[in-house]
Amino acid sequence: MVLLLPLIVVLMVKHSDARTHSLRYFRLGVSDPGHGIPEFISVGYVDSHPITTYDSVTRKKEPRAPWMAENLAPDHWERYTQLLRGWQQTFRVELKHLQSRYNHSGGFHTYQRMIGCELLEDGSTTGFLQYAYDGQDFITFQKDTLSWTAVDSVAQITKWAWEANRHELQYQKNWLETECIAWLKRFLEYGKDTLQRTEPPLIKVNRKETSPGITTLFCRAHGFYPPEISMTWMKNGEEIIQEIDYGDILPSGDGTYQTWISIEIDSQDSNIYSCHVEHCDLHMVLQVPRELEIIPLVMKAISGSIVLVIVLAGVGILAWKRRHREQKGIIYLPTPNQ
Repeated sequence: MVLLLPLIVVLMVKHSDARTHSLRYFRLGVSDPGHGIPEFISVGYVDSHPITTYDSVTRKKEPRAPWMAENLAPDHWERYTQLLRGWQQTFRVELKHLQSRYNHSGGFHTYQRMIGCELLEDGSTTGFLQYAYDGQDFITFQKDTLSWTAVDSVAQITKWAWEANRHELQYQKNWLETECIAWLKRFLEYGKDTLQRTEPPLIKVNRKETSPGITTLFCRAHGFYPPEISMTWMKNGEEIIQEIDYGDILPSGDGTYQTWISIEIDSQDSNIYSCHVEHCDLHMVLQVPRELEIIPLVMKAISGSIVLVIVLAGVGILAWKRRHREQKGIIYLPTPNQ
């Protein structure tokens, strides 16, 4: 079959609004505060949206989303302010201990904690708790075995000390599996107009000769929410696995996100290339024009269903070590024993 149109978009309707949501908390302690960096910071997120903040300068836990301020009473913020002041002192002490054990007498060093949970599309849940030192994994909680996984001999000392407190291990497991999910569902209801909306991506493909004999094909997506999106290149209907450059999924500044993928081909290549994009209830296929200029989109709506959905690519903060070009964040609401 010969394609007469240089660029085609196909939209397929998925009959489900289910998606993955997460609640995450990041805490960061630094050994040498200054230059605008506080000694201690705590930030909470639902999905990629900041909901709470605390730092050692203001010494107050405050809402970062209007729907948090509207739905939680003043005594909530005061109670958790006191708890975070305690965590500020704990981070200072633990960071000094780690510097001593690693024989780091001076310089700039960091200590991080990430805790939270996810509510998956099928209704199942996950929970996670881990620490990092100088941006590298340090120790990770295994809730199913009530144990900690240490990365080196220094972390092993922490592992032995923390595993001696069986009551605390069980408490952490219960918080991750029950209380965290309850908070997440509560926050999703508070911010449902923001957190559960869908804005489809605007997709643009074009080709450009970037060096003699080499043409780069670009596929750009912008204006979409939520940030989970899957993009891939195909040649003559077959997925291309190698040699694709991926852009980060970045905020656009207006509550939506943007990203891109590109691939280099021989300028004389006569194969048919297309960009495939999956986002929530949409599956879009865009064929690259043979000319060097951009050609307007032609769109056709088709009924159907998508069996597969999205690759999760969350937004993380505080210089946590990135894995496989993806980040995950966590929001944590401290409780008296947290």
